[in-house]
Amino acid sequence: MHRTDTGATLVEDAPPTAPPTPPADTTTDAPAADSWRTFGARLRHWRRRAGLTQAQLATEIGYDHTAVSRLEHGTRRPTPRVADQLDQLLGAAGDLSATCHRAEQGEQAGPPVPAGLTRPPLPGIAADLPPLPLPLLVGRPPARLPDYGMLCPLHGAVGCAVPSPPDLAALHLAFCAADPLTAPPLDADTAHALAGLLAAHLRAGEAHGHPDTATAVERTLRAVLARLPGTPAGRRRPLVRLAAEYAHAAGVLRMQQGRNATAMTCFDRALSWSELADDPATQVAALSDMGNLARLDGDPGSALGYAREINRVAPGRHWAAAMSQVSQARAHALTGDVRQTVRHVGRARLHLDHIGARDESDAPWLSIASMQLRVEAGAAAALRDVAAAVDDPRLALRAVSAARTALRLLGPHQLPSSRLLFTVRIADCLVCAQQPDSAISLLGPALESATPGLPALVAHELRGLRDRLAAQPGRRPELAETTRRLTELAR
Repeated sequence: MHRTDTGATLVEDAPPTAPPTPPADTTTDAPAADSWRTFGARLRHWRRRAGLTQAQLATEIGYDHTAVSRLEHGTRRPTPRVADQLDQLLGAAGDLSATCHRAEQGEQAGPPVPAGLTRPPLPGIAADLPPLPLPLLVGRPPARLPDYGMLCPLHGAVGCAVPSPPDLAALHLAFCAADPLTAPPLDADTAHALAGLLAAHLRAGEAHGHPDTATAVERTLRAVLARLPGTPAGRRRPLVRLAAEYAHAAGVLRMQQGRNATAMTCFDRALSWSELADDPATQVAALSDMGNLARLDGDPGSALGYAREINRVAPGRHWAAAMSQVSQARAHALTGDVRQTVRHVGRARLHLDHIGARDESDAPWLSIASMQLRVEAGAAAALRDVAAAVDDPRLALRAVSAARTALRLLGPHQLPSSRLLFTVRIADCLVCAQQPDSAISLLGPALESATPGLPALVAHELRGLRDRLAAQPGRRPELAETTRRLTELAR
């Protein structure tokens, strides 16, 4: 990761010797975003006049300095209490309090929510059913956000506390039971509860595959969408972001169940809502998963289209470009195009070397190691597929190396179904490299501990490996037993 530290922030935070007073904003009908940017400009003026840096002001009010930066840029909205506290601390004589009040009034105006925006991915499903009891579906929710890829819909990656499990359950139930047209705007505790709950649902889906997890996510999504028409225009974005995250999670969970058509519908809605929320991370995730489904359908043309679209929704982001390139490699591999597959794998790896601060702000949950894991896992699959298509053991050995790197990055106790997936992928690559005995030896411990009911993507890998092993010459007992066990687990 390349970083540059020029000290520009220190220069920006130095108070000027004679700060001019900008004219107070008297506009009551300005768009909400402009109103909050005006508040931010006023806050910056009064902070500089008081001779404080962002970090010093943050310490005075108990915030992180990044929160003050967001307030000054208009990307974070203060509560009236915080605005009054800032006004008194900086000696603004009511200016900040009044500007905050005008910005809140501006949020009340705005166009009505289009009907299509509030339509859930699965009309008629779970429409009138109450939320499922939380202990049935999740373990202990996270203590803080971000967690499991979930950011706070209000504050991003600042680091927000998630309510305790009893409080989380109560907040979730109250949110789902409230009259959506008269309910107050989304508050911070409820936003943290809904995001923390979704992280717990995703972890439960990965670890246990409970059949009701997807239904629980879809019911909460309905409650989120029902709130949009009654929410002031300037406060809809956190709800739209939650809708995008919940729709994407529902798609992931349905894809794990093998319900690909339902999953594609959920991903499509997640893509639309994340675009409205200006959430490139969820847009990229949805497009990547849509490409996965296209590949499962044997449709390399559509898979390539989704992969290229990633560059459009997140231009200039190296993390997104890496995902786009490895997805393009996987699409080309289905057609047996060695040159394009290898070329895009190389480009994906190059983008990893240039991930920087902007990438971290877009997707702070993506560390360098996790991005490398994603790229190497995709590279292994692409090289394996093209090696099988053209019968090239050398490409298969390159796939083995990539898959082993991905498995090493995953760690010994992380995501058991992913560990099984990567182990099976290594074995499959070894078969393509004409080393079936090594594949069988590697598979033994993994298959012995695995149980049926695996996620659909893992079962798909198992079936591919089974078919390649079944095509091997000879009927050795260990080969037959491994093939039988793969068939049993892939059901």
